[in-house]
Amino acid sequence: MEELDRQVARRLTRFYVMALTVLAVLTLSGLLFIKRTISNHYDDSRVVNVAGRQRMLSQRLTKLAVVRITGIPSADKAPFDSLLHTWSQSHIQLRNGMLQMEKAYSVRKSKQLEGMFKQLEPTFQSIHQGFAVIDSSTTTLDQKQAALRIILQEEPAFLDQMNRIVFQFDEESLYRVTQLERVEWILTIATLLTLILEALLVFRPVVNHTKDVIRKLTKSDESLRLANKHLEVANLDLASANHQLKITQQKLVRATEEKYQLKISEDTIRSAALLEGQEEERRRFARELHDGIGQMLTGLKLHAEKLKLGPFAEEKQKQRFHELCDLIYDTIQSTRQISHNLMPSVLGDFGLEATLQLLAEQTARSSGVDVIFEGLTNDKRLSPAQEIGLYRIAQEALNNAIKHANAQTIQLHLKQQGRTVLLCIEDDGKGFVVKTTRKDDTRPAAIKGIENMRTRARFLNGDLTITSKLKKGTKVTVQLNLPSSS
Repeated sequence: MEELDRQVARRLTRFYVMALTVLAVLTLSGLLFIKRTISNHYDDSRVVNVAGRQRMLSQRLTKLAVVRITGIPSADKAPFDSLLHTWSQSHIQLRNGMLQMEKAYSVRKSKQLEGMFKQLEPTFQSIHQGFAVIDSSTTTLDQKQAALRIILQEEPAFLDQMNRIVFQFDEESLYRVTQLERVEWILTIATLLTLILEALLVFRPVVNHTKDVIRKLTKSDESLRLANKHLEVANLDLASANHQLKITQQKLVRATEEKYQLKISEDTIRSAALLEGQEEERRRFARELHDGIGQMLTGLKLHAEKLKLGPFAEEKQKQRFHELCDLIYDTIQSTRQISHNLMPSVLGDFGLEATLQLLAEQTARSSGVDVIFEGLTNDKRLSPAQEIGLYRIAQEALNNAIKHANAQTIQLHLKQQGRTVLLCIEDDGKGFVVKTTRKDDTRPAAIKGIENMRTRARFLNGDLTITSKLKKGTKVTVQLNLPSSS
């Protein structure tokens, strides 16, 4: 059946395209030809009018010339020179083949008309010269009378020749209109023949072919219905099988999701336990540094201060002892800084806001970077895990901004509104574009730090977003949604 459809479509398309193309060509040709002929006919009508007007103008000029010389009163007050100019210009334009009036009119002349204008030219020149003498103010009366005799002598020949020219223009225009009628008849007959051929070669074959196709379709209808019944039964069986398969797939997907969620939960618990153990070990090590080594160094400093008051045998020994005291003091400060970085005591005593304020001040002093802290929280403390997690994220972000971004100004904001805590660290550094996140140990330190921040935010059930553009800085934002019971 598909082949029959294609055959019908090809035959219909081929014959219709051919027939419509011929009709379109004939119609457009007729329209263009008629338009062109009508346009030319308008020009011919204007040319005939102008040629006829030449006879009237020559007679009027002759009358005005007689009136001027004889002094006979006349009601015609038209300016002689204006009429002479119009008559002369019209003749020249008719002779040259282009009338310049309100628009340009083409003067179509046959060889016969060209000959007639050449024959008329000497007569025109004689009359024109006579009119010019009469119109001139410098000529004498005798010269004007002589010119008038020449005009009266040549005028009958001019009028007779112009009559023949007008009739010839009219005859040629009529001939062109007759040719238009003949062409129209030819195009009409060709269009009718095309329609007859279209009926014989397109409609009849297509109708016959369509009858054959319908007959074949009718014969195959019963077979198609029977096949459809078998297909319906097969579709029902297939639908049942698909339903069972869909149920099995859903169970498999649920089992896979449960396994994946279980693995994520296990990994989260394991990582949280590792981080908690890491923080506990930092807390213990910081306490050992502060209470153990720190106290011993403080005692050593006190003993050194007492010995510094005693006499020295040489000035050199005194100088070295002062240097030793300074070294002990620097060691104490370094120990305190290390202990603070591991686990700041301010965090447990005064909370996250005071700890971040201290972190901003210490970072500004140690790095020379302008670190601005702005805190706006309520008096309610967060949980220890939340405070240490946000503090570590801020600590890592400040470290990245100083070491990797070459920032000059860092803004640290802490806001708490209702059950939402926002921590924002924004710098004006060089920014970065992370194209890959490789899972090995060859990643840059900054990328590892970002992954650590994401992990800590995830353990706190928070969202961490990082926006950065090259040469426009980086912004790290942590949003922590507190439970209603906290």
